Amino acid sequence: MNQNNPKILQFNLSGLGFWVALVAIAWLLGAIGLGWLVKSFVIIVGLIVITPAIALIGFRFWVKRNLVEDDCPVCGYEFTGFNRTEFQCPSCKEPLKADKNHFVRLTPPGTIDVQAVEVSAKQIED
Repeated sequence: MNQNNPKILQFNLSGLGFWVALVAIAWLLGAIGLGWLVKSFVIIVGLIVITPAIALIGFRFWVKRNLVEDDCPVCGYEFTGFNRTEFQCPSCKEPLKADKNHFVRLTPPGTIDVQAVEVSAKQIED
């Protein structure tokens, strides 16, 4: 390589031939009346590119609406679950259900949930 010859402006045209050939083929097909073929190919490529982006946006919207973050009503452990599903608490293994953005215990019919309250005992002297 000659170091004495400065190259001020240098273009790298590798890969340009592919794009020129592609545009030339599309132009040729359009000129002979097969423009519908080029248009349908462009539409198919566009759908292949756009469909995953739309699917990702839809999936994120669905997860945002159905994800519930709450505390376990038995042990108070905070975790995440999907709305309208049944699962177990990861901490105490209590069967729970996510309903209306809160976790509720799954109990057999007729079971009454109560909360114990500690009452201090006073002794009465005679």
